[in-house]
Amino acid sequence: MKNTLFALICATILCCSCSNNDVRISGKFLGLNAKDVYLEQMTAAGQTIIDSVALAADGSYRFLVKNVPQTPSIYNIIYNNERIPLLLTAGENVTVGSLGSVLANYTVSGSKESELLREFNREYISGMQELNASIAAYAEAGEAARPEIARLYNSKQRELKRNQISFIIKNKSSIAAVYALYQRLPDEQYLVNSESDIIYFRTVADAVCKSYPTSPFVVTLRNDVARMEAQTSLLNTIEERDYPDIVADDMYGNPSKLSELEGNVILVDFWAAELGNSNALNAELKEIYNKYEANGFRVYQVSFDTSKATWIQAVQEQKLPWVSVCDFRGQASPIMGVYNVRSLPSNYLIDRNGRIVAKNVYSDALVKELEKLF
Repeated sequence: MKNTLFALICATILCCSCSNNDVRISGKFLGLNAKDVYLEQMTAAGQTIIDSVALAADGSYRFLVKNVPQTPSIYNIIYNNERIPLLLTAGENVTVGSLGSVLANYTVSGSKESELLREFNREYISGMQELNASIAAYAEAGEAARPEIARLYNSKQRELKRNQISFIIKNKSSIAAVYALYQRLPDEQYLVNSESDIIYFRTVADAVCKSYPTSPFVVTLRNDVARMEAQTSLLNTIEERDYPDIVADDMYGNPSKLSELEGNVILVDFWAAELGNSNALNAELKEIYNKYEANGFRVYQVSFDTSKATWIQAVQEQKLPWVSVCDFRGQASPIMGVYNVRSLPSNYLIDRNGRIVAKNVYSDALVKELEKLF
């Protein structure tokens, strides 16, 4: 009896040890005509179908994935020519299925990272579908209807971008955040813009390095951060260069160029009414502006607000006397990347010859610089 019990225990231990690196995937697909389910593995070398099964009569299926790494790796369940992305870790028992449209309706459980990925995709995929529908509608619409379609498109795109960045920051220590970093909306090449992306990539890379120190995604992110830092190195020495020009709309919708103020001493000031700290800062700047305006001091103030109503209300209530512009893209504004703005408020002081002579100068420091220039 003892020998039999010992043998059973040994067999159980052996069985468990053999499955430590395996992942079991099961579920049901209902409501569509496709009969086969495929499992695809994603690696640096590309994507490869590693298994396939036929659905049972009740729509069920099963996969056993051998030798899955201990850190999350990307796999796809392919059904009805649609891919369900999964982030699988050794030892997981995952359930994946859908009723009807796969990407719109799929559910996943048993894999924390895959569940996070589904959370991100739920809104992102439906948002992409809305944007693509708007693009098609715009192409077919008459001139009278196009402005409203464009407005709705831009509103949805800003909403999706805010939610995407919010997901990345909230889940920065997950591989799902890495996946979200590389997703792009229609006609986008970058997450935010080529210079500002580094903030999010570095944040996620640092967090993932702590939660999954052996993940190959850490190496990829570190390499991308290094590449971005090399690209922005010139911006970090911007004081030695001629200033980048800016063109943005004022509160009346008229385009205003920074270069139109050339020949004056210009303060390029970055702020956001939504932050709630603008009253005191602008009140102090107004005093300095009134003192030196006659000498040729000008202010070109760029808002990174996303709400037109909030920005216009602040400009009007504070009676700002200088050029005020905004593109309502918030942190996704390309202006933020061009001037390497890392935080708000921020500013650059440009002399009469178009050279940046100071950065982030306020109050007495700004007065001191103006005294030197005048």
